[in-house]
Amino acid sequence: MQKGLIVTLDGPAGAGKSSVSRKLSNLLGYTYIDTGAMYRAIALYFKQQGIPWENHEQIEQDLSGIQLEFRSVNGENHIFLNGVDSESAIRQREISRGASVVSAIPAVRDFLLEQQRALGENGGVVLEGRDIGTVVFPNAELKFYLDASSEQRARRRLLQTGGGSDADFEQLKKEIEARDLADMRREIAPLRCPEDAITVDSSELSLDEVIDLMYTHFENRNKVLNQ
Repeated sequence: MQKGLIVTLDGPAGAGKSSVSRKLSNLLGYTYIDTGAMYRAIALYFKQQGIPWENHEQIEQDLSGIQLEFRSVNGENHIFLNGVDSESAIRQREISRGASVVSAIPAVRDFLLEQQRALGENGGVVLEGRDIGTVVFPNAELKFYLDASSEQRARRRLLQTGGGSDADFEQLKKEIEARDLADMRREIAPLRCPEDAITVDSSELSLDEVIDLMYTHFENRNKVLNQ
């Protein structure tokens, strides 16, 4: 039986990585691993414990109390934090900011890196995040970098939350740009496009158009590997 590829998908917050990865994995019959959800779950856990995300020492000590797993719920991939379905809770804007903060903590990255590699080492997976193709699986057979303008990402995020005013849009756009800057400037595993990744700008593309483009690249890569 042919071994599946390791497909990585990196990019900034709000570029549509989760939607694209989910649909692409379904199309390929691959397992979808949402690494960003894992960092969000870490942030959620410490918020629930009343421990500030900036308290690196306490966070490092308490990581052993965290158990993460992915389960299918009504056909959707959900993350469970210590046995509790936390898919909805981790999507809060505050938790998104917390994920960026805790992801810069070396102990957190080491804790999740081992789990991510174990989940994807046998191939047949689509993993998405911000350092998957550069740090987690630098030797992945197929890498994508999904990007979109901050304006488009803000519009999409507002639609997801039911819409908002012009002021809401401007505030969200500023938050997204600040998140990008923080992710790119962090000392450990900063956000960057892998040198051998295929860049896809989704600003003017529909979800289906992005998937069609990526699937074409997947087929071409598979042909090259099987020659």
